[in-house]
Amino acid sequence: MSAVAKLQNQKEQLLARLDNDPGPNERAEIQALLAKIETALKLLGTQDTAAAVDE
Repeated sequence: MSAVAKLQNQKEQLLARLDNDPGPNERAEIQALLAKIETALKLLGTQDTAAAVDE
């Protein structure tokens, strides 16, 4: 499984946890993790684009 696929899988799991109406502390933790995943996905997307341009 690629890094992007793993991150997307984690994101889906976290979004499912948000749907279960977690408490405020858990919600904040989930949102922080989602922000980190979004940043990682953006960076990986940038790297993929740069690699395609270099080829």
